[in-house]
Amino acid sequence: MDGTPAQIGQRVDPDSARIEVDGVPLPVRPGLGYFLLYKPPGVISSVSDPHGRTTVVDLVSTELRVYPVGRLDVDSEGLVLLTNDGELTNLVTHPRYGIEKTYLALVDGSPGRSLRRLVAGVELDDGPASAVRARVVERSGERTMVEIVMREGRKREVRRMLDAIGFSAIRLVRTAIGPIRDRSLGPGEWRPLRTGEVRALYSAGSGAWDDEAGPSRGTS
Repeated sequence: MDGTPAQIGQRVDPDSARIEVDGVPLPVRPGLGYFLLYKPPGVISSVSDPHGRTTVVDLVSTELRVYPVGRLDVDSEGLVLLTNDGELTNLVTHPRYGIEKTYLALVDGSPGRSLRRLVAGVELDDGPASAVRARVVERSGERTMVEIVMREGRKREVRRMLDAIGFSAIRLVRTAIGPIRDRSLGPGEWRPLRTGEVRALYSAGSGAWDDEAGPSRGTS
């Protein structure tokens, strides 16, 4: 607790104390909320929208003020985290912590070896971008399902990377955020994250950066 070992029977103030188990924080502070949502296409990854469109926050019933962790563009769908835990938000969104996001993209044609270019890196209008991994999952007729794993999340980045190799995404779904997956959620459905899932996210981002030595693991 706060950098010192806890003693049996010791009492703590959850409002101010930082409690860790094996170096991984326990989410015990009152007022923190963690939710997993399957964002449908057409929903905005924001707290509010000046045009009155539905946002991810509109879909989650909670009295807590929570915020989306990162973004999915309006045309894309899949898993979105919402929380008011700023530390976890930084861990998940900053590429230096190495938490991977997994996407399935449906494209016309057969990318095949072109997917190697996504890993090697392509040049976008806001700089180079590369995937951690990219592979063909399934082919059906004239279309191909591709899995792409990323560590950063610039605006419409996966779509723009596919465009750069000549294969536009017909459908794009985020299927995992680090260790968090849930195939049971349908579009518009949500649930609270379990404590173990929150700790798993913290664990996935811990130790990924040493201020003096630079990246130690989980970075490209």
